[in-house]
Amino acid sequence: MLKVGLTGGIGSGKSEVSRRLAARGAVVIDADKIAREVVEPGTAGLAHVVGVFGDEVLREDGSLNREKLGSIVFADSEKLAALNAIVHPLVGERVAELQHQADDDAIVVYDVPLLAENGLAPMYDVVVVVDAADAVRITRLVELRGMSEQDARARIAAQATREDRLKVADLVVPNEGALEELEVRADEVWAELSARNG
Repeated sequence: MLKVGLTGGIGSGKSEVSRRLAARGAVVIDADKIAREVVEPGTAGLAHVVGVFGDEVLREDGSLNREKLGSIVFADSEKLAALNAIVHPLVGERVAELQHQADDDAIVVYDVPLLAENGLAPMYDVVVVVDAADAVRITRLVELRGMSEQDARARIAAQATREDRLKVADLVVPNEGALEELEVRADEVWAELSARNG
């Protein structure tokens, strides 16, 4: 089993790369997706988040208002740390379960947004970083996700710098162009991972 850590700053296109690797046969474990699952209504994770942050982070239907919670934690590093202390252990348990279910010869891609921030590179055989300039990422967040430029800049500032991410990279996927270019890069990365898994 080849354990691949896939990361990239918000707006870099990491999810696009993740999808393309899954289409080529990778077992993708998406930490963001799992992080959402562990705070769904009825979970102990959501109860813990509400216990710390209050009912104001809930929607009327009882689900987590991620935007509201995000606006609280991204403006306050202590609150962000408190949220991470709740969610990360729950995500870790679920990741371990999924990893245990993968075949011995699988290429397992862990989609981990905060890999560099949390010093997780040593956990993986290969670290793949999807890279794009901050200006490109801000444009994507504003145009594709409807964020304000101020919010986009704040989210980027809350994450590791490009330089910090690139320091932990074994493979870099530049992603400032069209999706067709990304398709070619995904083929190259898959070939490299397959060779390392051989």
